[in-house]
Amino acid sequence: MSVRLKISTVGSSGKSLVFLHGWGMNSGVWQSLIDILKDQFCITTIDLPGYGLNHQQLPVPYNLQNISTVVAEHLPANCTLIGWSLGGLVAQQIANSHPEKLKQLVLICSSPKFSRSTDWPGIDPKVLDFFTQQLELDFSKMIVRFLAIQAMGSENARQDAKTIKQALQKYPLPSSVALAEGLKLLQDTDLREQFKTLLMPCQVFLSHFDTLVPEKIAPIIQQLNPKVTIDLISDAAHAPFISNTEDFAKRLVESLV
Repeated sequence: MSVRLKISTVGSSGKSLVFLHGWGMNSGVWQSLIDILKDQFCITTIDLPGYGLNHQQLPVPYNLQNISTVVAEHLPANCTLIGWSLGGLVAQQIANSHPEKLKQLVLICSSPKFSRSTDWPGIDPKVLDFFTQQLELDFSKMIVRFLAIQAMGSENARQDAKTIKQALQKYPLPSSVALAEGLKLLQDTDLREQFKTLLMPCQVFLSHFDTLVPEKIAPIIQQLNPKVTIDLISDAAHAPFISNTEDFAKRLVESLV
């Protein structure tokens, strides 16, 4: 598969941290966190295929395995891979398919399965169906609604949504293919069996006000893999690294192996 991605690396020669953003977003969402961490770590950000600087780079077919293979080819050796939301699904797939690449896996408001089912709390499938319908009608309105949901419950929800929107506007718009197929990944992906057999340390950050990845999954995740460490952020929503940047940076640093 010949898909070359643009990546960005900043910071010192410390531990190598790689950040993967969520659905509809791009690497700009990490900027405030990078500003805090760049003097301690070597930080790489990768726009997922179809997003940001890589909006024209699309593996065919556009599925989780191919996305993960492409991203894995660009990872520095022995890195800590940090995935937020949909980026966490990609990170988990890489941890399963290319464990030799990773020193540690960190998931931010992400889980092995996003769609709600009888045995799993998650996003109501009707919400994902609604996003899919809105995507076909008006991408801009749909993104605004999605930003509002991500920030809902945060003390500074309006400002958080504005910050994410500003980050989006600094990069090219995502590919319609990546957006549509990304929603399908959130709807259909189930990595619970793979999650049970992770070979590297895994840190999971969950937020109390997150309506997309609810905190009630915490005990279920630990049942799947008792080695996983979970940190619950009590006053944040789906993007704690934006609403609680300094506190999140401290928690992240403390969690690194």
